[in-house]
Amino acid sequence: MKDHVVIKGSKYGLAVYLDDNVPFDELLEEIESKFRAAARFFEGGEMAVSLENRILTKEQERRIVDAISGSAGIQILCILDHDERNEKIYRSAVEQTQAEMPGQDGRFYRGTLKRNQVLESEASIVIVGDVEEGATVVSKGSIVVIGALLGSAQAGASGRTDVFVAALHMSPEKLRIGGRKVKPVIGGSYSWAKLL
Repeated sequence: MKDHVVIKGSKYGLAVYLDDNVPFDELLEEIESKFRAAARFFEGGEMAVSLENRILTKEQERRIVDAISGSAGIQILCILDHDERNEKIYRSAVEQTQAEMPGQDGRFYRGTLKRNQVLESEASIVIVGDVEEGATVVSKGSIVVIGALLGSAQAGASGRTDVFVAALHMSPEKLRIGGRKVKPVIGGSYSWAKLL
């Protein structure tokens, strides 16, 4: 019997390869079966997931995420984008974040923060989306925005100064690290700020 679902690990999380010639409901059953069988391995894990080899609607993506979470006890932090340019930028930012984050702690948030929304994190955070004007992100660790940072960001909220803020586009209303105001630096494909 041919495998219609193949699961592979990567440094960014999990890549799930889907046969594009099989009816979606049949594919969903196989996803549930495979992740249920591997539940002891994955249980309690937090990771990013990419869904490969098949074009999916947002509803189908949601059903797959629910199937994986329900079958294996995985908390899916985000679904990785298939846009090649965004993927390269994302990987570059994640690699730099992993290299510079003390303790390698971190969380992912997928979505755009709108005006008056506040996102707080005990650990470093990667936001896959924008932080719009009037929105605020506060982290005790570093902050990486795979999008535009137009609102306010405070990294090192507990007083840490060995952290940074990075974004694809940075024009923040307020930017603080360890309680001190900082200015962004433009460099390469994204902007960043840290205390020197």
